[in-house]
Amino acid sequence: MRVRISWVAMGLAAVLGAGAFVWTMRYQPLSLAVARAEERVPVEVFGLGTVEAQVVARVGFKQAGTLVELAADHGDVVEAGRLLARIDSQEQNARAAKARSGVANAEAAVMVTEAVANRSSVVYAQRQQTNQRRQALLARGTISIEQAEEAQLAETTARADMTVAQAEVVAAKARLGDAKAQYAFEGAILAQHELRAPFSGVVIARTKELGAVAGAGEAIFTLVDPATYWVLAYLDEARTGAIALGQRATIRLRSRPGQTFAGRVVRMGLEADRVNEERRVYVACEDCPAGGYVLGEQAEVTIRTGDLPRAVLVPEAVIDGLSHGQGTVWVIRDGRLARRSLTFGQRTLDGRHEATGIAAGETIVIERHARAYEGRNASARTAP
Repeated sequence: MRVRISWVAMGLAAVLGAGAFVWTMRYQPLSLAVARAEERVPVEVFGLGTVEAQVVARVGFKQAGTLVELAADHGDVVEAGRLLARIDSQEQNARAAKARSGVANAEAAVMVTEAVANRSSVVYAQRQQTNQRRQALLARGTISIEQAEEAQLAETTARADMTVAQAEVVAAKARLGDAKAQYAFEGAILAQHELRAPFSGVVIARTKELGAVAGAGEAIFTLVDPATYWVLAYLDEARTGAIALGQRATIRLRSRPGQTFAGRVVRMGLEADRVNEERRVYVACEDCPAGGYVLGEQAEVTIRTGDLPRAVLVPEAVIDGLSHGQGTVWVIRDGRLARRSLTFGQRTLDGRHEATGIAAGETIVIERHARAYEGRNASARTAP
């Protein structure tokens, strides 16, 4: 009898335990974290990039030659027009000297032809006067026709000689112009044997040493204008719609961990990367330390595109089927769980989305629960 009672008691206990378990698992109200409205929520866009410079030049000689002088090195601050290097110019100096002699010869030739032309003009004037007198004498019958014809022929010949002499002057002046152009050309080539700074800046690289042969167009120095340093950031094109010129930004340089610097957007790329789906955004630093830049250094950029005066933010992890600003979440309505489709707007850097279209009396659940189902009793708990 006692054994039978013991088995009955054990069965009742098992049934009660199973019932309690089922009730706990299926019907006990759940305490779930819900989203609360937040004030003045910053909307920011994050991107990685590198330190670059708007004004940077890799300069070299237009002519090939051997380096005979190097006047600048890595780290030097140079002014615009300062000599950086020089290549051997002996051959070009000789060509320039020959061209200068050609100019002198051409100038002398002009002087000679001008003298000949002046003499021809005087002879022509004298022959013209002589012919006029003889024609007058012929009219009075004082001289013969043959003498008058000789005077006319002499005038015509003198006029032709004068025309030829004047043409020689024009030709000589043309040769002088050609000689001067050749001299200017050789001088320009000679000037290309000196390499000068195209702008004021800092030398950040030098690739050749004294005595080395520099090829035509080969970069010898890299110069950068330190006033034009900026950060080239690559941002997800889906997040760049609200970015505008002049917006404030925060810059973090890898070489200065723990420090942040103020910046602003100064340029936006007009073409996105078709493979990575990223857009280039250029941010100028306003308080970065002088000399603290390293070209190509990794940098982090956070651009503040605006603020949400008041918003309910939902973690992306609890939004089902999020696409084109639409998604489904759990809400607590009248103490029970329900599924709700909402519209989502701005996204914060921590992966939360602004929820809109929430009905009065509803709160959005921001945690997942394995035993959640529609209609189950639930209570709201403020998230930590």
